[in-house]
Amino acid sequence: MSVQDYLDKHTLSRKIEDAVNAAVRAKTADPVLFISNHMRKAVPSAITKVRARQILDSRGIPTVEVDLYTNKGMFRASAPSGAPSGMYGAIELRDGDKATYLGNGVSKAVKNINEKISEAIVGMDPILQNQIDQAMIDLDKTEKKGELGANAILAVSIAACRAGAAEKEVPLYKHIADLAGGGNHVLPVPAFTLISGGKHAGNNLALREIMILPVGAHTFEVALQMGSETYHHLKAVVAEKYGPHGCNVVEDGGLAPDVTSFREGLDLVMEAIGRTGYADKLKIAIDVAATDFCIGSKYDLDFKSPKKSGQNFKSGEEMIEIYKELCRDYPIVSIEDPFDKEDWEQVKFFSGLEICQVVGDGLLMSNPKRIERAIQENACNALLLKVNQLGTVTEAIEVVKMAKDAKWGVVISQRSGETDDSFLADLSVGLATGQIKAGAPCRGERLAKYNQIIRIEEEIGDQASYVGENWRQS
Repeated sequence: MSVQDYLDKHTLSRKIEDAVNAAVRAKTADPVLFISNHMRKAVPSAITKVRARQILDSRGIPTVEVDLYTNKGMFRASAPSGAPSGMYGAIELRDGDKATYLGNGVSKAVKNINEKISEAIVGMDPILQNQIDQAMIDLDKTEKKGELGANAILAVSIAACRAGAAEKEVPLYKHIADLAGGGNHVLPVPAFTLISGGKHAGNNLALREIMILPVGAHTFEVALQMGSETYHHLKAVVAEKYGPHGCNVVEDGGLAPDVTSFREGLDLVMEAIGRTGYADKLKIAIDVAATDFCIGSKYDLDFKSPKKSGQNFKSGEEMIEIYKELCRDYPIVSIEDPFDKEDWEQVKFFSGLEICQVVGDGLLMSNPKRIERAIQENACNALLLKVNQLGTVTEAIEVVKMAKDAKWGVVISQRSGETDDSFLADLSVGLATGQIKAGAPCRGERLAKYNQIIRIEEEIGDQASYVGENWRQS
C-alpha cells in the first residue's frame, strides 16, 4: 500500500488539515503539541483492554486490582474489603482454598475479569458508566453478584469511572458529579476514628469506634490539622494513663487502650480535645455496632470480658436511656448502629427522639430495599455507604440519591480492608455527601483518602466549600 493509499484509507489528510487549521485559529505557540492533542481527541473513545491481578489489602488479605486501558492511557482501581455483609450485601468472590491465603484468595474473581468481563466491555465508551455497570450486572445474572464477584465488578467499575473522567478531561469528582446529575462540589466533614473497640480491637470496649467531627473548621485542610493534633494529644493521654501499649493501633488506625466502658473512652477523647483548644469546633460521633453484642433482645456490654460476660445485659429501652445520657453529657451528634440490625422498633423510636443523627450501617447494608424500608418507617436518618456492598459506581450514585431525597445524611465509609486507592474521596466530593469516614489520621491507606480531599480543595481553589456546620444539609 502506498503512502497516499494509506492516507486515503484512514482519511488522514483531512484530519491533519483540520488539526493544522485549528492550530492556526488558536494562534498556538507550540503547534506540534497542539496538533498532537487535537489528533488524540479525534480518536474514538473506547475501552481497549482490561487486566486484573491479585494484590493484598491493608490487612494482608487478598483483594482485586484492575488496570483498564483506553486510548487515553491506563486507569487503575482496587476493591476495598470488609467483614462479610451477610444476606443483604453484594458477595465478594473468594477462592475458598484453605491451603492458599487461608481460603481468602481472589484468583477466581481475577479470572472472571480477565476472561469474561473484559470480553463484555472492551470497545465500550468509558464515559457511559451506567452502560458499563449494567453490562457487568447482566453478565453476572445474580442478585448479589455472586457469579462474577462484587469485588471483581467494583474494581472494574471504579477503573472505568477514572477512564471516563480522563476521556472528558475533567477531574474524577467532577465526572462523578456529572454522572449524578450535576450539583455543587462540597468538601465533607471527616469523621476521624480516635478510639477503637468492639470486634475490631483487643480491649474490653463494647462499642466499635469513637470519632471526632471538626465541624468548626473553615476548610478541609484545617479540619485535617484538627484531627491530627487531637489524635496525637490522645496518644499522649493514653500513654500517661495506660502506658505505651495502650497506643497500639487497630486496622483503621484507631487507638485501643484497655477501656471498659463507653464513658471511660469518651472521657479520654474529651481530655485530648481539651488539650487542643478546639473544644468549640469538634463534635463526637460513635459507632456502636450493637449487632456484635446483641443476644436475643438484650445487649451484653461486657461481651468481651470472659469473667463478666452475661452480667451486664441491657434491654433496648435501657440502651436508649444510655444514649440519651451520653448525648446530654458529651458533644455527641451522631450514633451509628445503636441497635441490632433487625431491631427496627427500637431504632425507629430512638430516631424519632431527634437527639442526634442516627446512621444505618448494619441496619441497611447499603441495600436499596433496606434503605427504602428505613425511609418509609423513619427507622434512621443517615446512610452509611460502603460501595463494595453494592458493587458498582452507578448503584452507589442511586442509593445516595435515595437518601438525599429523603433528607437523610450520607456518610461515605471505608472498609477494614483498604488499599491506597483514593476513590472514596472523589466520590464524597462528587456526590456532595457532606461526611466521610475513612479511619484515623494515621496509616497510609486511610490518609490516601484524606490527602486526596486536600488536593481537591486546592484544585477547586477559592470556590472550594467545606460543609462545616452544615454537614447534615449538604
